[in-house]
Formats: sequence, C-alpha cells, structure tokens
Amino acid sequence: QVRLVESGGGLVQAGDSLRLSCLASGRAFSRNDMGWFRQAPGQEREFVAAISWTGAITSYGDSVKGRFTISRDNAKNQVYLQMNNLKPEDTAIYYCAADRSNPNNVMRTSTNDYDDWGQGTQVTVSS
Repeated sequence: QVRLVESGGGLVQAGDSLRLSCLASGRAFSRNDMGWFRQAPGQEREFVAAISWTGAITSYGDSVKGRFTISRDNAKNQVYLQMNNLKPEDTAIYYCAADRSNPNNVMRTSTNDYDDWGQGTQVTVSS
C-alpha cells in the first residue's frame, strides 16, 4: 500500500496559479503510475492528469489541457500538479492517487483503476 498526502491547495483568484504536491510513502512509489483527480460538490470524481512511473508519459483531462502540468520526482517520492490560469470551475477537492497495476503504457483515467488515495486538498478559485 502507498500512503499519499496532498498539500498546496488554497483560495486564489481566477487567472492565478497553484502547485499541488503529493508526498508518497510505502511500497515502491517510483514503480507506480500516479494520477490527480478532483471532485466538486455534488459531482463525481473527475480525472485531471496522470503520469507514468518513469515520468515519460502523461495524460490530461480535456478541461485542463494546456493549463495544468503533472510531474514527479522519484528521488523525493513526490508528484506535482502545476495549475495555471485557474478558473472558477476548477474549484474542487484535489486527490492524488497511485495506480500500482497498470499493465501497459496508456495512462488510466478511471477511479476504479487506482489503488491508493490521499485525503485531498481544497482548491477554491474566485471569479
């Protein structure tokens, strides 16, 4: 099992930037694909971004493409989400997740495919 702790959320204005961090501990973080998801009140959890265990492959949800960037530092057991040009519709709780069993090089986007989850960090974007 991988323990995940997110940080970096907060209250910002539209157009601002934030960088979320996720610190992992436990088994073989560097061998896991990692993802970011978000959930707004009354909505289902939504895929935001994912990165392969090497960092070479990334994938993004359509609503964040061109604005968000996922990255990782395996030496520090951390994965990051750089969020630029934030919009009010980006307001949500953001969750970090580990995919320990992806059999191929295509990043998975379903919550069902991720094995471990953090507690989430709140991001609020005011207009």
